[in-house]
Amino acid sequence: MVYILLGTGFEEIEALTPCDLLRRAGIQTALVGVNGIEIVGSHRITVRADLPLDAVHLEDMEMLVLPGGLRGVESLLASKAALGLVERAWAAGKYVCAICAAPTVLAKLGIVGTAPAVCYPGKEAEMGQADLQNANTVRSGRLITGRAAGASVDFALALIEALKGPEEAARIAKQIVYLGGDRLG
Repeated sequence: MVYILLGTGFEEIEALTPCDLLRRAGIQTALVGVNGIEIVGSHRITVRADLPLDAVHLEDMEMLVLPGGLRGVESLLASKAALGLVERAWAAGKYVCAICAAPTVLAKLGIVGTAPAVCYPGKEAEMGQADLQNANTVRSGRLITGRAAGASVDFALALIEALKGPEEAARIAKQIVYLGGDRLG
């Protein structure tokens, strides 16, 4: 199961594109409301989460995804339960993935360390000792990071590739007539 955390003010494209493409690949994916079930995104789009944060089960998790959006990241940082889940997921050997401003959450928790990563331009100073790359998406083992909203498809395909391999990611890219982008790792 892939869980995508939605905090108030999340960047809609960074959550819904991965959700859509993961589900197209047959990967069980749930949108998780950090601040309730109906979460308002950064562009005032209200999304109904599949379940609340307290219903997430670490034992069935394969991957945890944090979309960005500055207010969405603030919502995640304000939630001890969300931060605890991120830490437990990483400690349990799950994939932990973040896009846009959300990689800064992983840096604050010590998850990124010196690994290759990307983040939203202007947030580099919040990435600690990360080996910042010039790419849309970077995978470093169980850590996958994406640059920004414009990298949402690349990011989603990297998630699929991590869970189901490059052939499945290529199949989904072809299905949606996606012609390119870049990923490292």
